Amino acid sequence: MAGQLPYLDIQNLTKSFGAHVLFQDISFSVAEGQKIGLVAKNGTGKSTLLSILTGREGYDSGNIIFRRELKIGYLEQSPKFDPDDTVLDACFNHKGDEAKILRAKQILTQLKIDDLDKKMGTLSGGQQRRVALANVLLTDPDMFILDEPTNHLDLDMIEWLEGFFARGNKTLLMVTHDRFFLDKVCSVILELDDKKIYTYRGNYSYYLEKRQERIDNTRAEIARANNLYRKELDWMRRMPQARGHKARYREDAFYELEKVAKQRIEDRQVRLKVRNVYIGSKIFECQYISKSWSPDKVILKDFYYNFARFEKMGIVGNNGTGKTTFLKLLLGQEKLDSGRFDIGSTVRFGYFSQEGMVFDEQKKVLDVITDIADYIDMGGGKHLSASQFLQHFLFTPEQQHNYVYKLSGGEKRKLYLCTVLMKNPNFLVLDEPTNDLDIQTLQIFEEYLADFPGCVIIVSHDRYFMDKVVDHLLVFKGNGVVNDFPGNYTQYREWCSLKSRDEETAAKKDSRPREKRHQERRKMSYKEKMEFAQLEKEIAELEKEQKEIEEQLCSGKLPVDELTEKSKRLPLIKEELDLKEMRWLELSEIES
Repeated sequence: MAGQLPYLDIQNLTKSFGAHVLFQDISFSVAEGQKIGLVAKNGTGKSTLLSILTGREGYDSGNIIFRRELKIGYLEQSPKFDPDDTVLDACFNHKGDEAKILRAKQILTQLKIDDLDKKMGTLSGGQQRRVALANVLLTDPDMFILDEPTNHLDLDMIEWLEGFFARGNKTLLMVTHDRFFLDKVCSVILELDDKKIYTYRGNYSYYLEKRQERIDNTRAEIARANNLYRKELDWMRRMPQARGHKARYREDAFYELEKVAKQRIEDRQVRLKVRNVYIGSKIFECQYISKSWSPDKVILKDFYYNFARFEKMGIVGNNGTGKTTFLKLLLGQEKLDSGRFDIGSTVRFGYFSQEGMVFDEQKKVLDVITDIADYIDMGGGKHLSASQFLQHFLFTPEQQHNYVYKLSGGEKRKLYLCTVLMKNPNFLVLDEPTNDLDIQTLQIFEEYLADFPGCVIIVSHDRYFMDKVVDHLLVFKGNGVVNDFPGNYTQYREWCSLKSRDEETAAKKDSRPREKRHQERRKMSYKEKMEFAQLEKEIAELEKEQKEIEEQLCSGKLPVDELTEKSKRLPLIKEELDLKEMRWLELSEIES
C-alpha cells in the first residue's frame, strides 16, 4: 500500500568489536514482499548484522525500526535444541493440533526428516539445521531472516526451497553463498563492503555487472583524486605561510581529498597457477567395489570406474546415498566389502572434509600455514610465500597475525581450505568445500581449480560452483545405483527435465485410449475452448522463438551482451513451454 511503513528500517547502524569496526552508519530498509540477499566477505559482519536485527547482539549506535507486531522467523547458523525433545516437538508447540502436525510432516518430509519421534540429540548437525529450517518455515512469519539456509540441504531440497519462496508474497532477508539460489530467489542484493552498504536492485547476475561498474568508477575517482592530491600536497608543503583565513577552505578541501585518495580498492590478484604439480597417467581404478551398511542400506554394488588423468568430477545425489562414504572408501578411511581401488603411485591426495577443521585456536593464522610449509613451489623457479598464499585467498596482512580464535566461522573454513592446498597435492578430494565461504573466495577458488594441473573430485550442493569446475558427474541414486553423466549440473537437470517430460507424454498417450473407453468425458466449456486455442497459438510462438534463439546461439555471430541475454532467455522459454504443453494435454483430454 502506498505510504505504508517498511517492514524493517535500519538507520545509521554502527557495530564494532573494540577498535575493529565492522560497519559504520549503514542504512537500508526491507519492504513487504522484497526478497533480499546480503553478501560480503567472510569476517565483515554478515551474521553479526542478522544477530543484531533479531536482538541477539548489541550495537554501538543507530536505529532499528520494525513495523509494529511484525512476526520474524530467524534461522541461525548453529541452532540449539533440547537433546531430549523429539523432532516434532522441537519444531513448534503444536499442542496436538492435527492440522499443524500434518503441515509439519509435509515440510519435514520435503527436508528428508522422516522419523518425527527421534530425539534431537541423536541427529547430526546437518539434520538439526534442517529441523531448524522447518521450524522457521512452519511458523509462517511476516518476514524471514535466514543465515545460510541452503547449508546441509541436498539439491532436491534446495530446488524445493526455491519454489517455496517463489510462491506468495513472502518477505526475506538472507545471507547465502549459493549464487544460483540468490539469482532465482532475490530481487535485491545488499553488499557489505569496506564498512558500508551498497544496494543493487536486481538479482545476482545484475549485482555482478553493477558491482564491477561501481568498482571501476571508484578506481577512476581515486585515480583523479590522487592526481589532484599530489598537486595540493605540493601547495601545502610550499606555502605554509599562505594558509591564512582566505586559504582555509582550500586546506579543508585538501583533507577531504586526502580521504578519497587514500581509499583502497582490493585488487584481485593475478590467477594463482601452480605449475609444479605432476601426476602420472595412472590415477585410480574402482575394480567392482561394493559397500553396504545393512541389507537395506546399499551404497555401492559391483561399481567399476577408471578415473582419467586431469579429470574434474562432480558427485551429486540426495543425502544418505553414499557420496561422502565413497570419498572415505577411496581415501582408505572406510573399508570395502568387496572389490578394490588400484591407485597410481604418483597420486597425492589433498582431502577437504566436512568435519576435518581442527586448529590450535591460540596460534596465529600465518603460523598455521607456515607449520605446513614456508612457501609453495610455483614451477619455473618461482615461489609463493605462505603470507602471499594467504593474501591471495583474501587474508590481509593484519588478519594473518590474528589468533585463530578471533576468526569468524567462514574465515576458519577458508583457513582450513588453505591448509589443504598448501600441502601441494596433485589430487584434490573436496567434500562440501563451499559451505560458509564468501562469494569472493569462491570465485578465487573456482579460478584455482580451473587452472589446477591435477585431478579433482567434488561433492557439493552448490550448483553454480559445480557448473564452473566439473566436466562430468557421478549421480548417486541410492540402493547402490550410480549413473555416469557426461556434463555439468545444469546440463544434467535439463536432461532430467526433458526425460521426465518425454515419459509423461508417453504415459498420457498410452493411457488415452483406455480413458476413452472407461471414462465418461465431459464437454469442454467455452472458456476452456478459448484457452485451448490460445495455448496452441502461444506454444507455436514459443517454439518459434526457441528455434530462433538456438540458431542464433549456434551462429557464433552474437555480441557478448546479446549472447548472455539469449542464454538466460532460453531456459525460461523451455520452462514456459513445459507448463503450457502440460495444460494443453490436460485440455486435450476433454471433448470439444
